[in-house]
Amino acid sequence: MNGDIVLVALIVIGLIGRSPIITTAACVLLIVKLVHLERYLPSIERRGLEFGLLFLTLAVLVPFASGKVQAKDFLAMFTSWTGWVALFGGAIATYLNGKGLEMLKVDPQLIVGLVIGSIVGIVLLRGVPVGPLMAAGITAFILKILQLFTEK
Repeated sequence: MNGDIVLVALIVIGLIGRSPIITTAACVLLIVKLVHLERYLPSIERRGLEFGLLFLTLAVLVPFASGKVQAKDFLAMFTSWTGWVALFGGAIATYLNGKGLEMLKVDPQLIVGLVIGSIVGIVLLRGVPVGPLMAAGITAFILKILQLFTEK
C-alpha cells in the first residue's frame, strides 16, 4: 500500500509540475499494481532502462535515417571546434555513466536520492530524464571532488 501512495504522490507532483513523463510512468506502474500484475515489476525494472535507452537512441538517430545528417556533416564535425567539443562531451558522458554504474553497484541505496533528485529536476528545473546512470555519474564525480577537498 505504501508504494501506491508514493505513486499517487508522484502523479500529483507530475501534474502540478506539468511533467507528463513522471505522470505517465507513475500511472502505468499504479495500473500494473492495481490489476495485480506485480510479477512484471522486476522485468520492468530490469529491462525498462534498456527499452528507454533504445527509444532515446532511436529518436537521436532519426536524422541519420531520414537523411538530415549527411557525410558532409561528419566532415564538419571533425573540422570545427564545436564538433571536437561534442566528441569530448560524448566521451566524458559515457565515462561518467560507467563511474555511475560502478557507484550504484557499491552503494545501491543511492538510487533513492537519484530518483528524487531527478523528479526535482524534472518538475522544478524543467529537465529531461535520460536515466539514472548519468545522474549517478555526476554524483560520483561530485563525491570524488568533495573527497579531494575534505581529505586535506
